[in-house]
This record gives sequence, structure tokens and C-alpha cells, in this order.
Amino acid sequence: MRLVFFQPDIPQNLGASIRLAACFDAGIDVIEPCAFPLNDRAMRRAALDYAPLADFRRHDSYDHWQASRGPGRMVLFTTQGAESLWDFSFQRDDQLVFGRESAGVPEAVHGDADARIFIPIRPEARSLNVAMSAGIALAEAMRQLR
Repeated sequence: MRLVFFQPDIPQNLGASIRLAACFDAGIDVIEPCAFPLNDRAMRRAALDYAPLADFRRHDSYDHWQASRGPGRMVLFTTQGAESLWDFSFQRDDQLVFGRESAGVPEAVHGDADARIFIPIRPEARSLNVAMSAGIALAEAMRQLR
């Protein structure tokens, strides 16, 4: 199982997600460009001391990630999802994809997804923080696959 972040906007969210991936022994991919410098110093600051524990991969573009991602379904988490997280059945090699905090992912990425999942929240709430969404999604996937 891998967490995939499409062009993240907020370094603290990526840092929290690296820590999440390290703690749950999940891989993590970042599709660039990011809205912040993605260098070793910034990564150490954002991920604290968890970065060395994470299976972290950088991709310079969405096309590069697509070409190198290997097997497994592309499971996109989006407020425009077609299926609830609670009704979805995960597989061990799923790649859980999360969009930019400011804009999600482009329509072309939506079209490439094998599944589009939403996390049910109350109707008057707009959305969850992307790192929190990744934590909820990964915990549910791990619960199902334990």
C-alpha cells in the first residue's frame, strides 16, 4: 500500500503524511511540482526524524509516476468520489492518491483512477485536511487487510 500526494501545497501536511506512512509501514510518493521547495532540509523539518523510516519516492511529473508506479489500483480520494470509504474494499497493492489542498487533481487524473472514493462527512463541511484524510484512508485500508 502506498500513499500518493499530487503536487502538495503545504509542507506540514506532507511532513505529517511522511510520519503516517513511516508509522504504518506504507510507502509514500510525491508527484511534483510542489508549491514549496522539496529539499532534504525542508523534508527533515517537516517529517521530523521519521523520514528515514519512510519508503519515500519523488516523481518529477504525473506521467513519470504513472510510468513507474507498478501494479495496483489507483484509488483517488476526492470530494467528487463515487463510492464511500466505508463501502470500498481495499487491496494490498492499492495506491491511495490525494490531490492538492487548494485544487484537488485535474480531470485527466480523475479519468485515470480505478476508483474514486469520498470520506463521508457532514454536508455543511467542505472537506478534511489532506493529511487527516490520508490517515483515515490508510487506517481503514489497514483495518480491512489485517
